[in-house]
Amino acid sequence: MPNLPSSPDAANERLARTLCCAVDGAGKPRHQIAREAGMHKDTLLRVIRGERPITLDEAARILEACGAPVRATLALVLAGHEALAAQWMHHEMGAFLEEFFSALPGELHEALGDRIGDLRPRWAIGTSRLVARMLSKHIDEFADRDLSLSIGR
Repeated sequence: MPNLPSSPDAANERLARTLCCAVDGAGKPRHQIAREAGMHKDTLLRVIRGERPITLDEAARILEACGAPVRATLALVLAGHEALAAQWMHHEMGAFLEEFFSALPGELHEALGDRIGDLRPRWAIGTSRLVARMLSKHIDEFADRDLSLSIGR
């Protein structure tokens, strides 16, 4: 279970560290990131040092300027998974989560319809485990199919 921030200051520190990772991994100068995020370079520096509170809108603009998946990174940080946010933001897993988080609400609404009211919060962990196992199996099936195609040539 992740450690959730116990105060707004702790949340700001986690977000600042994550934004610092995004800036460091962006492959472009900080002044360019600041300009693309619509802020002064000194403001960006204070934000990533944790010296200035940051709004979610500002964090989103910085992540976007860094080429990191905004929704996935913010969701991971806010859920207490700062290390995974930093690890996945410049990886295909971050892009996967970005699409997944965008598509999931609509897919749940369409699949469940009026039965949404029947969902229980206690089912969430088991459901997440089920989805992870299904994805793992799906990846294995693709790998097996690719291997059999290459052997068959």
